[in-house]
Amino acid sequence: MPKYRNAADDFENHPEFPIEGIAGRPPKVHHVPKKSKTEILQQVVEATGLEAGFHPTYQPSKYEKVWLLSSLEEFYQEHIISDVLAVVKGGKEATVYRCQAYPETGLGLVAAKVYRPRQFRSLRNDKMYREGRQILTGEGRAVKTSDHRIMRAIGKKTAFGEQVTHTSWLLYEYTTLEKLYKAGAAVPQPHAVSDNVILMAYRGDNNRAAPTLHETVLPKNEAKTFFEEVLRNIKLMLQHGLVHGDLSAYNILYWENQLTLIDFPQVTDIYSNPNAQPILERDVRRICEYFARYDVRSDWQALANELWAEYAKPELIEVLLGDEYS
Repeated sequence: MPKYRNAADDFENHPEFPIEGIAGRPPKVHHVPKKSKTEILQQVVEATGLEAGFHPTYQPSKYEKVWLLSSLEEFYQEHIISDVLAVVKGGKEATVYRCQAYPETGLGLVAAKVYRPRQFRSLRNDKMYREGRQILTGEGRAVKTSDHRIMRAIGKKTAFGEQVTHTSWLLYEYTTLEKLYKAGAAVPQPHAVSDNVILMAYRGDNNRAAPTLHETVLPKNEAKTFFEEVLRNIKLMLQHGLVHGDLSAYNILYWENQLTLIDFPQVTDIYSNPNAQPILERDVRRICEYFARYDVRSDWQALANELWAEYAKPELIEVLLGDEYS
């Protein structure tokens, strides 16, 4: 029997088609309800057998459990993490969890930044940060512009193109952490990365994660020192051609009298992104406004201009960006 596009296509021209019900009419098509995203993801978890071996201490909601376990499967199977203990921080793009590493890793507690499924994320408008960026693959390799299949998929925003963009966004955070940590910046040491997770050093203890500056009251007599530490990191990033892009009291941790800068997916390249200078100005303004409450006074605009002139090499940027530079 030939296969047809559907039961009703050209029915009158194919009398051999089995007739059900009233003669001369196609058989009824019974509607099969589409499975929800949660049901589909649950099938993935069951098919991979995650629940059979991975029983984290932290008890997520039914839906969260599906994407959390599937995201962390690789690290569990490779004996990097043995348990998920608690939520550290929930955000619009990702949730950070406190995890226990396997003893043989020597890592103790680690932080797992797990990105939410795309359909449940509220991404910021990242176009201004992505300008001038190369697209990175899951191996951290830059995609060549001559790779028309990938570039066309990104341009058309196909499912594959969206995944490539997502992976690149995540890899920029991971590779930036690698670069800055090696350079001596106050950032978490990155340990491992997958398609949807970054494992990094954890700040805090078994009972509490390190609070952000926004949640902290600093010793007033030490505020100037902490302000200088933030400036040191801004300068170090500029020396490596980078601007944080979202620096504020919400993205700086305070633990045991030390600061740690976090959240780098929107890091901006000062040599290829024409928005880099205003992005730097916004970072500096936010930091100056925060420390002003401790009577650490500074002219944020003058400071931002000074930093840009000293570290950004405007003449090189003008050559690289051409008419876009102003």
